[in-house]
Amino acid sequence: QVQLVESGGGLVQAGGSLRLSCVASGRTFSGYAVGWFRQAPGKEREFVATNSWSGRSTKYADSVKGRFTISRDNAKNTVYLQMNSLKPEDTAVYYCAVVAQYSGSTDRDDYDYWGQGTQVTVSS
Repeated sequence: QVQLVESGGGLVQAGGSLRLSCVASGRTFSGYAVGWFRQAPGKEREFVATNSWSGRSTKYADSVKGRFTISRDNAKNTVYLQMNSLKPEDTAVYYCAVVAQYSGSTDRDDYDYWGQGTQVTVSS
């Protein structure tokens, strides 16, 4: 079992930045790929970004490419999502999730463990 806790969400004006963190605990985090997803009110949970254990393989949703950056510090069991040039349409609850092996999957059903989420609100 892997426990995930997200933090760093908040209220920011359009054009601003936030950095989300996801800390893992429980069984070893070693080797796990991590994904970030988000869910806006009344919408399906959607893929945002994912990267491999090494960090060398990454994938982003087209809607965030060039604005968001996923990174990780495996020594701290922590994954980050740096979000720049935020837009009101980025408003959502953001979740991190892990899977044992990186595949670049954008499908939430492929991820095994999930955090509780952190709210990001971008005002216009």
